[in-house]
Amino acid sequence: MTAEPSVVLVEGTSDQLAVEALAARLGRDLAAEGVVVQPMGGATNIGHHLGRLDARVARSRVYGLCDAGEVGAFLRALERAGAGTDLREADLDELGFFVCVADLEDELIRAVGPEGVEQLIADVGEHRSWRTFQSQPAQRGRPLDAQLRRFIGTRSGRKARYAPLLVQALDLARVPAPLARLVARTAEDTAVAEGAERQR
Repeated sequence: MTAEPSVVLVEGTSDQLAVEALAARLGRDLAAEGVVVQPMGGATNIGHHLGRLDARVARSRVYGLCDAGEVGAFLRALERAGAGTDLREADLDELGFFVCVADLEDELIRAVGPEGVEQLIADVGEHRSWRTFQSQPAQRGRPLDAQLRRFIGTRSGRKARYAPLLVQALDLARVPAPLARLVARTAEDTAVAEGAERQR
């Protein structure tokens, strides 16, 4: 384990479960590596969480996922935390924060594909609820991937239920880029930190 834990900041529990599920699929044990995946309870809490981790931001031991609509909030919070000045979206990757379009569920649904997601819904016994949802006037005529994203987000606990299932269903060659880069970055920096620790 590294001397100081790394922290991955994510918006909610579903994102946490997705990150942990991908790491497990890749044969990694984040806890053993000293990587803590921390749900923030909403993207607007990024400043509070960075403030609690202040010194580690400058040492690149903090990472995160960011929805496209929250880029500005993340940039302002990172600047206040001392990660740089006049930051732009292009700086986020280097800082270890990766942007999802529009959010991680959207990325996962597109990567698995609508047919694959519908099969997951059937596998967990929600096929009837899904068909009822699709028949609602507000859903008629909407693209299938948009319907699926809305369905997964409609009921409390459903996003957390489906996030690891979507990751399990992924072809590892089609892992959404923000999620893949996040997990790879934690591995790279953990290896560097462990090497430095051994040399002390």
